[in-house]
Amino acid sequence: METRQNIFKQRLLAGETLIGIWSTLCNPVASEALADCGFDWMLIDTEHSPIEVSQVMPLLQAAATGGAASLVRPAWNDKILIKRLLDIGAQTILVPFVENAEEAQAAVSATRYPPHGIRGVAGTTRSGRYGMASDYFQRANDEVCVLVQIETATALANLEAIAGVEGVDGVFIGPADLAASLGYLGNPGHEVVQDALKDAVQRLTKIGKPAGILAANADTAKTYVAMGFQFVAAGLDLGLLVKAANNLSAAMKSE
Repeated sequence: METRQNIFKQRLLAGETLIGIWSTLCNPVASEALADCGFDWMLIDTEHSPIEVSQVMPLLQAAATGGAASLVRPAWNDKILIKRLLDIGAQTILVPFVENAEEAQAAVSATRYPPHGIRGVAGTTRSGRYGMASDYFQRANDEVCVLVQIETATALANLEAIAGVEGVDGVFIGPADLAASLGYLGNPGHEVVQDALKDAVQRLTKIGKPAGILAANADTAKTYVAMGFQFVAAGLDLGLLVKAANNLSAAMKSE
């Protein structure tokens, strides 16, 4: 039995534009359904949702039946959290709040087995198909995809250094936190923030590093794709649910 290939990483490094969906509902039914909705990837968010590592595993199992690759965002750039997420089968990790090259290197190191990193070794985890993937330890490092998240003005200033760390496969710009850092809390559409996003994606494109971002709707997502962002989340599952429910209740109560 062989180690599962990271198709998302292959497609990302091949230069494809990949459209995703952000998932915060923390429910296997939602994960299974979203994975079959035609998206290229789905991000399981453990930073801003009430979910622990043990609860991520059934989400990964449910999503595995669909066509969307599963990405996971740990709550922090923490070697223990990253190790546990990798062991339960996450292959692509989006590490939040990376502000410099040293933090990016720490994130990469947490995903690599020695001598290239510090990931702890276990032989019967889901990641290695419960010990049945005979090539897992030979291929594990190569199949992991590390994405780092830029969320502050400080991180933007260090963008090239962060993106240039060996093992960083892509850089994700967090528009909401970046807006707050730039003085425009709650207003990622502000001209100053949008100019910062354009500058960031141009700088990343220049050095050949894939750029990602989260949008609240399809129109904004298309704008980001046109800017040059390569992996773009076009919305959030909870946001879609709330919007649809509000529209339905308003329609039923209208005269």
